[in-house]
Amino acid sequence: MTIADDMDDEQNWTGGFYELCLVLGASDDDNVDRALRSLWRAAGVRGCHVRQAEGAGLVVVELGVAALQTHGHLLGTLTLPSGARVVCGGFLSRYEGLDTLELYLPLGALSRLDGRIGGYPFDDVSGVESLTWRSALDRWLADIAIAVYDEVPFQRALIGFEIDEDRDISGDERRAAVLMPLADGVEYRPANT
Repeated sequence: MTIADDMDDEQNWTGGFYELCLVLGASDDDNVDRALRSLWRAAGVRGCHVRQAEGAGLVVVELGVAALQTHGHLLGTLTLPSGARVVCGGFLSRYEGLDTLELYLPLGALSRLDGRIGGYPFDDVSGVESLTWRSALDRWLADIAIAVYDEVPFQRALIGFEIDEDRDISGDERRAAVLMPLADGVEYRPANT
């Protein structure tokens, strides 16, 4: 174990989340369950843990929509393309009948592995300069989304820091990467700012 994949180290969970958001469509537990299993498999997530009461540690649970509904966040670890292991999590958002399944990488853990991340997105090098590290991470997360899409089609996918879809993907400047299904596959539009 390295410091960045220690699920008990609270510093790993700080700084906000860099996310892959899969907008699945109308609320459907079976669809969420299939998408969650596909997402965990495509990302190579190890484990499925939840936090117990404050200070009581982590408990292993069975991966599935029931665990999401009962516990909110599911936690694990995964291996980045660099070969480094890092903590990760997932959760389900249901808003106005629409399911969004998210895989997130806490910036606290990511910044321990790559000094370029710094205080993203709140420091002086969080604009276009941040694409030096974000582009490769975004592309890897996009490949995960495409693997999920092959098993469980979704309406769109978004990649970025705590994404606000209206703000982050509108207009010519995109703070988030976007994946849109087309008749012949999935189109990837990278973030450009």
